[in-house]
Amino acid sequence: MNRQKSILSFFQKSPPENRSSGCNLASARSAQQADLPVKVLFNPPPSTDDVRGTDTPPEKVPRQVLPANFTPNANNAGSSLFESIMHKFIKDEDGDKVSKRSQPSNHDSFPKASPPSTIFTDTNLKQQYKEAATFEPVVKVKDNTVNFKEKVNHENMFRVESDTDITGPETPGMQPLASHAKRSREDVSKLSSLRDSGKRVRFLEDSMTLDMTKKELEVVSKFEWLDSSRIRDANGRRPDDPLYDRTTLSIPPEVMKKMTASQKQYWSVKCKYMDVVLFFKVGKFYELYEMDAEIGHKELDWKMTFSGVGKCRQVGISESGIDDAVKNLVARGYKVGRVEQLETSEEAKARGANSVILRKLHQVVTPSTNVDGNIGPDANHLLAIKEESNDSDNGSVTYGFAFVDCARLRLWMGSIDDDMSCSALGALLMQVSPKEIIFEGRGVSKEAQKAFRKFSLNGSTALQLTPMWSITDLGNSEISDLIHSKGYFKFSSNSLDHVLTKVIHPEITLSALGGLIGHLNRLMLDEILQNGDIHPYQVYKGCLKMDGPTYINLEIFGNSEDGGKSGTLYKYLDNCLTSSGKRLLRNWICCPLKDAEEINNRLDVVDHLITCPEVVSHIAQHLCKLPDLELLLGRTKSSLKVSSPILLPLLAKKILKKRVKVFGSLVKGLRATLSLLLLLQKEQPLMSSLTKVFKLPVLTGSDGLDQFLTQFEAAVDSDFPNYQNHDVTDTDAETLTILAELFLEKAAQWVEVVHAINYIDVLRSFAVTSSFSCGTMSRPVIVPASKGTSKDSGVPVLKMKGLWHPFALGESGGVPVPNDIILGENEDRQHPRTLLLTGPNMGGKSTLLRATCLAVIMAQLGCYVPCENCVLSVVDIIFTRLGATDRIMAGESTFFIECTETASVLHNATQDSLVILDELGRGTSTFDGYAIAYAVFRHLIEKVNCRLLFATHYHPLTKEFASHPRVTMQHMACAFKSKSDTFSKCDQELVFLYRLASGACPESYGLQVALMAGIPEKTVNIASKASQQMKISIGKSFQSSEQRSEFSTLHEEWLKTLMSISRIEDCEAFDDDVLDTLVCLRYELQTSFKSRDLEHYR
Repeated sequence: MNRQKSILSFFQKSPPENRSSGCNLASARSAQQADLPVKVLFNPPPSTDDVRGTDTPPEKVPRQVLPANFTPNANNAGSSLFESIMHKFIKDEDGDKVSKRSQPSNHDSFPKASPPSTIFTDTNLKQQYKEAATFEPVVKVKDNTVNFKEKVNHENMFRVESDTDITGPETPGMQPLASHAKRSREDVSKLSSLRDSGKRVRFLEDSMTLDMTKKELEVVSKFEWLDSSRIRDANGRRPDDPLYDRTTLSIPPEVMKKMTASQKQYWSVKCKYMDVVLFFKVGKFYELYEMDAEIGHKELDWKMTFSGVGKCRQVGISESGIDDAVKNLVARGYKVGRVEQLETSEEAKARGANSVILRKLHQVVTPSTNVDGNIGPDANHLLAIKEESNDSDNGSVTYGFAFVDCARLRLWMGSIDDDMSCSALGALLMQVSPKEIIFEGRGVSKEAQKAFRKFSLNGSTALQLTPMWSITDLGNSEISDLIHSKGYFKFSSNSLDHVLTKVIHPEITLSALGGLIGHLNRLMLDEILQNGDIHPYQVYKGCLKMDGPTYINLEIFGNSEDGGKSGTLYKYLDNCLTSSGKRLLRNWICCPLKDAEEINNRLDVVDHLITCPEVVSHIAQHLCKLPDLELLLGRTKSSLKVSSPILLPLLAKKILKKRVKVFGSLVKGLRATLSLLLLLQKEQPLMSSLTKVFKLPVLTGSDGLDQFLTQFEAAVDSDFPNYQNHDVTDTDAETLTILAELFLEKAAQWVEVVHAINYIDVLRSFAVTSSFSCGTMSRPVIVPASKGTSKDSGVPVLKMKGLWHPFALGESGGVPVPNDIILGENEDRQHPRTLLLTGPNMGGKSTLLRATCLAVIMAQLGCYVPCENCVLSVVDIIFTRLGATDRIMAGESTFFIECTETASVLHNATQDSLVILDELGRGTSTFDGYAIAYAVFRHLIEKVNCRLLFATHYHPLTKEFASHPRVTMQHMACAFKSKSDTFSKCDQELVFLYRLASGACPESYGLQVALMAGIPEKTVNIASKASQQMKISIGKSFQSSEQRSEFSTLHEEWLKTLMSISRIEDCEAFDDDVLDTLVCLRYELQTSFKSRDLEHYR
């Protein structure tokens, strides 16, 4: 009987007072219906008096129930409730099935009941709300940026009417995360059990249905302010206004007056966080409303319900599943907030009969600020950028930036100078790899916004671009005052003033930092700023420079196929066993060393590890046991000054349990770390090499970390023996706080220990890569960078024997073809620094160019290189212009991208640079492309004289520079193999040898490659005839081109220079170009005489 009463009460109609008081989770506990919010737009925040009112308790009027033998038919005065709402359950094309479903069945079954909360499918929602507004995550405009001086905690704290913890029947929207199919099976099972027991669900009378229809119309009118045609931001602006702020919402005052206290509470927070999926705590449930409910339905497969109170679309979940729900939404790129209860309903009632429950917006979690769960090896970075154009004709710009890693409590700030190519900005983005970028929507150029998307790698997670009207409303002096007044960075090892002295442009950098602070303040992340460690950041901090296009062209972090890590340098070198080690490896690849001594110090460690495989095995065994120590240390530091347990007492136990687990894991992980370091101290040759790479604190003795850590191990074993799942008590909070404070007295030493273990992990990874590669690996001989032209300083050199691409073959298992590369002078003999490379399409030119750059990067990282031997003078910058790509949506053609990347080379290359240019000029007409290739090539070999690999299909270039003393000619060899025994020309198949050969390639064999690609032979034959005809028609030009190898335009220039020299009386007036010309002429004469002598002897 009780079971029957509970089921009937579940379907009872709520009284009119309750229907108008707010929207609650459909089919959920009826005792909580008065506390559920209805969507309302809100302009100014409500006063405290408005929110503290309580709702009138609903009268307990039972619903009228139809007799058991009631049968709906067409003769009734009005349609039945089932017939009136049937359109909400079916598609338009299923209309012919409605009558069948509403007729009595001959089987022993009953019609599906309609609870106060009608459940919709995704299709129904699109039909019912096809004009509903769509909200996209964006940020506030200038007029609504966060005022840091406001007290956010008090601003978002409200009183609402008392809730009851008595839960009603569980609705599908409250069920834990489960697949739609699973929930459907469970629903069918429940209906079957009801049917078998003989209990039937009855419908309301027709007159009650008419009343409900009127109520529905009244409720719909309340949501007009959410319609796309009427929606406005907090300043009353429409979406078509350039200043429209999608993060805020305007609520009409007349609508606000009709809301209950709980509704006012929800919408007063939501109207400021329209870009956030906002969970609202009601009793033991978390609920999403309206547009957030759509997201829950779409992303988490939660069933949408339509509340009988206010008819508000909503989904929900019990508090046991909220953590997983937040994690899943954040993983899909959403920002998620939670409005938490600060007390239970009993605690509120204990203060008085009319007392209400306090609620507060807790921390907002975003993909770029997430600190919980398994973050993995990739750092979550939130980047703020401010752009400032310089008053110059070359389009130079300055960027101030600041970014934060919330999980590790680290902030960086700096500035860079760039041009319209955004190459330096690209380098910053590739190094930082942000999950979210906040910037001034109108203060950042289109080129920079294009660079945001081009150079950001986030794997499966899409980059979040958050434009603001103004990145900050505060001046630099106000930002500094704010930082000092709120105690931001007071625990940092560097003061803000000290960091600013290390920045080139402190003013614009401080503005970017102000924008970052404002964003974190809005997300309720003040503890990050208070406990964070701030550092200066230099994109090119005394390291090998690589601009943004170089990272992409060389496939350093993302491959050209799908942007994934497979087939990249990072993937090839990554044999790290810890997450923090993987992050350090990424940082090292971004900034290879430029100091020969530091490089050799790393190589010494790799040498020792390669010769001691048993030590490498012991290191691996210890590293596999380590947690993410950087993450745990950051969480422990942040837990000391956080007031969350005080502000949210209902969450205190849960938060304390997490902190016990973090602290216990940190202590146990550091014990394993110290054990490894103490073991390595016995390997004295190896340890002496390691101490040259990183600084290690005192480990043993009375002041050593080993004895210090032993005390905390004993404390954890005594107070938290089961720290992984500790049952917390009232005294644990104080105990944990004392232990953490004492432990962090040596925070600087613990940071050094973590850094040391990360260095060991990366260097072990280099040793594994060097030992188990498929080809020959060798230690490079590093020569210091040139500082002049004297014999003692050395000159640029790059000499590699047996070079092969480390990961070009991927998992195919093929054997790489080695080649020899010699660029620059050495002790043995003089050699040109430029290689002019020709060869057939698909012959391996681009692979050779990439392999050369990758070998240089690996050498300057301190790793073995893929060749038999290598002599390398340190490279300061690597430039690449590879491949043919365009960005149609960005309005950039292939040739435009070529010229942009080439311009960066011409402006910034030095004598110590390594430049790779592949098929420059092919994106435009033949004549224009050849002219540009010729001019660029000549400038680099005569003005810059850097190490240059220039691949081209413009064969006249080989004639023009065949006798140039600074150029050597080579090509990728190929051969022809007969398909049959006829040996006819048409049966010849082109075979690529992938091996360097001397001299220029006679042609590019484009017709043969076309046949291999599947172009019909008939078409290729026509092309062959046309090619022969073109050669005949311009035969004279070809002949003159052949003659250029003996007397090129360079010789003409030299002759003109000699004529001008003969007219100069003052020899001191000679410039470097004139002297270079004389040297080249001398070389030419020597070569000519030697060739004549050889012919004479023959």
